[in-house]
Amino acid sequence: MKKLFIITLFVALAFNANAQEEKEMKKGWSFGLLPTATFSVDNGYQAGAFGDVYNYGDGSTYPDPLHKISWEASYFTKSHRVRLYLAYDSKYLIPGMRVNASVTYMTDPLYSFWGFNGPAAVQDYDMWSNRYALIGNDNLNYYGMSRNMLRVLANLQGRITDNLNWAAGVNFWDWKLGQMKDVGVDLDKDGTKQYYNNSVTLFDKYKSIGAITEDEANGGLALELNAGLVYDTRDIEAAPNRGIWAEAYLNGNVLNHRYLKACAYFRHYVDIPIHIPAGDPVFAYRLAWQQTIAGETPFYMIQNIPLLVQRNMISEGFGSSGTIRGLRENRILTEGMAWANTELRIKLVKFTLAKQYFYIAVNPFFDAGIITKPYRANELLAASSANQIVDGKLLTGIDYSGYVKYLTDKNKTAELERFNTVHGADYNGLIYDHSHVKDLIYSAGAGLKIAMNQNFIVSADFAKCFTPGLDAGLWIGIGINYQF
Repeated sequence: MKKLFIITLFVALAFNANAQEEKEMKKGWSFGLLPTATFSVDNGYQAGAFGDVYNYGDGSTYPDPLHKISWEASYFTKSHRVRLYLAYDSKYLIPGMRVNASVTYMTDPLYSFWGFNGPAAVQDYDMWSNRYALIGNDNLNYYGMSRNMLRVLANLQGRITDNLNWAAGVNFWDWKLGQMKDVGVDLDKDGTKQYYNNSVTLFDKYKSIGAITEDEANGGLALELNAGLVYDTRDIEAAPNRGIWAEAYLNGNVLNHRYLKACAYFRHYVDIPIHIPAGDPVFAYRLAWQQTIAGETPFYMIQNIPLLVQRNMISEGFGSSGTIRGLRENRILTEGMAWANTELRIKLVKFTLAKQYFYIAVNPFFDAGIITKPYRANELLAASSANQIVDGKLLTGIDYSGYVKYLTDKNKTAELERFNTVHGADYNGLIYDHSHVKDLIYSAGAGLKIAMNQNFIVSADFAKCFTPGLDAGLWIGIGINYQF
């Protein structure tokens, strides 16, 4: 909690030109600058800086800015991810039209790959969390691979009626995938540096059974075009008190591995007339659905969640802060998913500090989702049906044998017993069980928000997933903005 108060002080000292007096109105330019004091269970602590630049003009559009520029340059301590980002958003650059554009470059030498289809991809988080434990002379991370990404996007919206807009855009992607990079880790016991073993990973296993094809295993290019409708009656964009924000559109790739996705999002913000000094509570919920309706998504694009307006830098994978909180990043990779987010936003206090307007809020929430179309289930089913158990030993098929072979016979028996205890008597090291593909995925938690000028919002969420096989302990996400 101390970190959040420190963040508040940093925000309070953010420079603002032409700041106004007691009446809550902003004019001219406003700058928010922070160190990237964020944290996630997937990527660790984030070092670097990020910020938003707002231009409110004469203040007539406040709290919505005339122009917004966002940027970030950061490094993550656990995943060794490097992230560079620059974005622009405005409803006023072109009269009657909204412009949203960004450039993102990201490297992930230790990117986590958990398999396909969520609950059906049985995993052992003890093995993942023990990624730094030595087995013989090898430092093993079974759920690791690497990826580099360059993304350039530009989206436009134009007015049809007062609250209904058309929307269209283009997104270009360049992916480079491969084995985990040999990033060394320092061991506590003697300070020597060891390196990850790249020869035994789930990524390799999926390639060997054809679930990841040869022509996509190293990455590729994608050029997505999208078009649809946006209905928006929100009173404030960053944290609405009332209104509806709905989108329906098609999104398709026109390069190699062509596909077409249908996407629908409905968000509703309901003012609760309990008049407290800091502001009325707000009940907010989102209903969402995304599914491939033609073609098949290549592996390097399966984690992407198309959006017409990017609220956060990265929008991918079902799980983590963008979709179902309490899950690992990209824990559910599938062709179709429906999910819901509900939360109660309660402002505890508002105040003015250094001529900036602040409020502090909490948001208890509940998230849930279900797979509507599995991804490459036939390849996974064909491989899993080949399992043979002879004298209590798993000989073939999709299993953890590549991991367990590094253990002594005694430890191997103990590991398999633990796997069976966690996942059931029929587990025996299997990593895919199609009978769970339609399991309901649900989680709950609460968050804390600190907002400056109703736009720059520092967020901390804490959640826990209650779906068997997906529970990863207490999930923590510290970043910016409400989730939706």
